[in-house]
Amino acid sequence: MAYQYSKGWYLQELKKMGIYHHPVDKRKLESYKTFVIRNLYFEKTNKNEQKG
Repeated sequence: MAYQYSKGWYLQELKKMGIYHHPVDKRKLESYKTFVIRNLYFEKTNKNEQKG
C-alpha cells in the first residue's frame, strides 16, 4: 500500500486504468520522476479542470 499522492500511489492508479507505459516515449512508468507521472494521472483523469 502506498501513501496517497506518492509516486507509488499514482502508479497504482494508472495501472488500475490499464496504463503501464508512457503514451509518447513507450517506456515503463516506473522509470519516470514523480512529477511526470502525476501530470499523466491528472491528464487521464481530468481532475485538474475547473468547473464553473
